[in-house]
Amino acid sequence: MIPTDDARIDGKAVQQIIDRVRQIPDYPQPGVVFKDITPVLADSAAFAVLIDQLAAAAIHPIDIVVGVEARGFILGAPVARVLNAGFVPVRKAGKLPHETISRDYDLEYGSATVEVHADAVKAGDRVLVVDDVLATGGTARATCDLLSSLGAEVVTVAMMLEIEALAGSNQLADYDLVSLIIDG
Repeated sequence: MIPTDDARIDGKAVQQIIDRVRQIPDYPQPGVVFKDITPVLADSAAFAVLIDQLAAAAIHPIDIVVGVEARGFILGAPVARVLNAGFVPVRKAGKLPHETISRDYDLEYGSATVEVHADAVKAGDRVLVVDDVLATGGTARATCDLLSSLGAEVVTVAMMLEIEALAGSNQLADYDLVSLIIDG
């Protein structure tokens, strides 16, 4: 794992995050190396660096930070606070109580659906999408499509970690994508 070379991000600071990501081989299936971020979240200094660096990735101004279920909630809400922006969750199907719109997408191990409240963003809102890991890009792309369909402008997609070999960045080629950590 290496820090991004994006000028908005402090690579030396990101090394604190890298040092705390736990790698679990053969989870959830043989051949997969799971990137466990819970040690980063448990270390207050590393967590603060993570939130600050995700906020630094944003092209300003930002009206809304969108966090993608579930770890995107953990990261996105404090990023919204740092940026003095609102926070909107994008959830798995059936989890939101009000009128929603949804998108189906493919992921590494099957398919899924994400939803957002139909009134969560308004036309012209400048949005930062935050999540923990970019793998195949399906979840992030579906999220961006949802927001765009509501008239919001997705200005930056910020990921803690990108698994480069899965080429998820190809799904987001038309967005400003910043991944703090690149894992080949």
